[in-house]
Amino acid sequence: MTPTARYLVLVALRWLPVGLLIPLSVLLPLDRGLSLSQVGLAFAAQGVLVLLLELPTGGLSDSWGRRQVLLLASAFGIASSALFVVAGSFAAFVVVWAMQGVFRALDSGPLEAWYVDATLARDPDAALEKGLSAGSAVLSGAIAVGALASGGLVALDPADGMDALTLPAVVALGLVVVSAVSVLVLMTDDRAPHARAGLRSSVREVPRTVRTGTALVRRNRVLLALVAVEIFWGFSMVTFENLTPVRLAELIDDPVSAAAMMGPVSSAAWFASALGAALAATLSRRTGVAVAAGLMRVLQGLAVLAMGLVAGPVGLVVAYLACYTVHGASNPLHMTLLHREVGGGHRSTVISVNSMVSMAAGSVGTIGLTALADGASVATAMVVGAAVLALGAPLYWPALVRERASASGGVATEDQDRAVVLAAADLLQDPPGGTGDAVRDGGPGRTT
Repeated sequence: MTPTARYLVLVALRWLPVGLLIPLSVLLPLDRGLSLSQVGLAFAAQGVLVLLLELPTGGLSDSWGRRQVLLLASAFGIASSALFVVAGSFAAFVVVWAMQGVFRALDSGPLEAWYVDATLARDPDAALEKGLSAGSAVLSGAIAVGALASGGLVALDPADGMDALTLPAVVALGLVVVSAVSVLVLMTDDRAPHARAGLRSSVREVPRTVRTGTALVRRNRVLLALVAVEIFWGFSMVTFENLTPVRLAELIDDPVSAAAMMGPVSSAAWFASALGAALAATLSRRTGVAVAAGLMRVLQGLAVLAMGLVAGPVGLVVAYLACYTVHGASNPLHMTLLHREVGGGHRSTVISVNSMVSMAAGSVGTIGLTALADGASVATAMVVGAAVLALGAPLYWPALVRERASASGGVATEDQDRAVVLAAADLLQDPPGGTGDAVRDGGPGRTT
């Protein structure tokens, strides 16, 4: 098998179990006696662990090897999936999502990095974007198929002596095991640039990586604004990712029927997301990337607002599909603007900072909005989340100014920008009290 074929198989097996669990990730704990706010607190454990471990595990992947890190991730994935099948208390679900946090932190990046390394080893001039685009399509398709299968399993309830909501979790566990075996079999060629340099040396690099990434973001007002968008976006994602099944169950007054319905609805939503991503390029050609990105934030906020205000399940499903269509378009637009500001040597660091901010905001939003849903109503939590989501739109203004200046030739050259980045990195190596402190205090400047 070619690296691309192996990569696509591994992507499909990684995300198919996620699709199976999406429709019941909230409903199963609720069915086992947890309150909605307790579910939110348990989810938050995942976000906190990913936030703390994302940069260290990225360094571990570079130094220890992609395959080894993915196998370690698989061990946590199997353990968390097994506990999810039998968990019956708040403490057990906290452990489930904490282990999921470790799994996601370890799993984030090594497979894609392995694919790039393996492909370039075979052909240094390979068109990587083709395989990566195919991987993105397979990811969405796997989640859609998994969600559809989950709804079917709940609706058919074919297993005697097993709760209908538990069966998809059992199937997902089996697929996680298959995924781990596939990593062991298919990832036979680990060509990480600094593979097996050792765990200790990797850990020693983490503080400098964090300082450098923070400095790059703080010195660039466009990057700072783009990362700040993640505060509003991440905070509000719980409204459509986790509260939708609860809102649907509330509207039809039947959690099991809601779980069965959410299977095909979630599947359709992921297909809608793929459609939105495909339309994003067409929209950005007409309006510019920054304008399109800001518009998507407003439209997504309106879609979530509709989800909170509609009075029937049909209206909720329509608004949910619209939300995911816009969501699919939003991410590539946002990441395009981010990539414009970062050079290849610092791209992973800044992307990690962007992701960490989103995760931290997501943890706060999960706790706050689920508590609001418990104390007031799910609809109220959705309305608040919609307002916060739309508030991120004005933060694309600095990127719009940069985009228009670039079109008119009024920006610094790439070489000048790279010099600023290298200077910032050099300053960060100074001892405390040296010029590096000025960088940590912030200041004007742009990096690429």
